[in-house]
Amino acid sequence: MTTLALAAFAFAALHLLVSGTRLRDVLVARLGERPYQGLFSLASAVVLGWLIWAYGKARAPELTPLAEWRWLGAGLIFIAFQLVVFGLLNQGPTAVGREKLLTREDPARGIHRVTRHPFLWGVALWATVHAVFNGGAANGLFFGTFILVAVAGTFSIDAKRARAHGDNWRRYAALTSNLPFGAILQRRNRLVLPELGLAAPAVAIAAFVAFAMLHARFFGLPPF
Repeated sequence: MTTLALAAFAFAALHLLVSGTRLRDVLVARLGERPYQGLFSLASAVVLGWLIWAYGKARAPELTPLAEWRWLGAGLIFIAFQLVVFGLLNQGPTAVGREKLLTREDPARGIHRVTRHPFLWGVALWATVHAVFNGGAANGLFFGTFILVAVAGTFSIDAKRARAHGDNWRRYAALTSNLPFGAILQRRNRLVLPELGLAAPAVAIAAFVAFAMLHARFFGLPPF
């Protein structure tokens, strides 16, 4: 459990105290954008691997009294898969190397009309469902770390883009929202279903089906 706690702290510290902060700005100024991105990606992969390994050693399948509601959890996980896949396949101006999209005439399209951070909100939803439906300190620490990093990361990225891109960022932010569906509910944007396409939903469905089929084998509990 101590190893898991150390790995969780390292993962959270790397993302919350370096990425998106002014320390990142200092490191980029000294190292250059590409070397920084390479080093950060390597460090992030190593620490993530450590976190997953430590969790594998510490975890134990333990359902909460909400077990009979697993069908609801599975439905929320399906939504999380959609957000994650959309975020990966339809990257917007908040993704690394995609800042030039801020200068487009219509910078907020597709899933980015729903949220500026589909991938991170998908991860946060996935982790929240697992934290709620799985008891025990190891589960709480592991999934809680992902919730913290994902949610805080949305604000960190927004602040980083605002510092770097000024008016272009403000124009984009006025058309979008961090919280999913915020801009649509406030009528600053609208949902255009054809822009979402078919590829991302199809990939997300396939990934979810694979998840449902293999979950019990690899993690000891059926998803529903």
